[in-house]
Amino acid sequence: MPELKRLHAGHAPAVLAFELANRAYFAASVPDRGDDFFDRFTDRYEALLAEQDAGICAFHVLVAEDGSVLGRFNLVDIEDHTAELGYRVAQHVAGHGVATATVRELCRLAVAHYGLRTLRAATSRRNAASQKVLTKAGFVAVGPADPAHLCGEPGTWYQRDLALPPDSAGRVGCRPGT
Repeated sequence: MPELKRLHAGHAPAVLAFELANRAYFAASVPDRGDDFFDRFTDRYEALLAEQDAGICAFHVLVAEDGSVLGRFNLVDIEDHTAELGYRVAQHVAGHGVATATVRELCRLAVAHYGLRTLRAATSRRNAASQKVLTKAGFVAVGPADPAHLCGEPGTWYQRDLALPPDSAGRVGCRPGT
């Protein structure tokens, strides 16, 4: 059974393997990270861990039983009980509910472990899969995202109030009979 774990130094080889194996797949829906990301991976990874240690971000990996990374799920720019959510899953598990289930789990962790009240996520208009995941996980569209935030692409901001759990249909704050 896959397990969501807080990122640590020992995950580096599996994270790099995940990013390399899925590079073309990710580039089909989000801008490519570029060769520099891979050339300077160790430095960038250490910088992420430093940000996490400072409490600015909380990075997580979804780890398979064999130790491989199935996905990355991040809470960034943590401030005033709010954070931005970012995630990506491996091509071979995409479309099987892995991202939705893990985003829901991260929402629970965001409240219980990090004291967050609100999560925001931006996705490009061409990334229909991410829009679907966010909606199923109880996020609602709240307005346009600045293309500068999405590497020049138009998109939408989604938000979830973590104090209001989604109902079984994914609608936030809905109660039977209301």
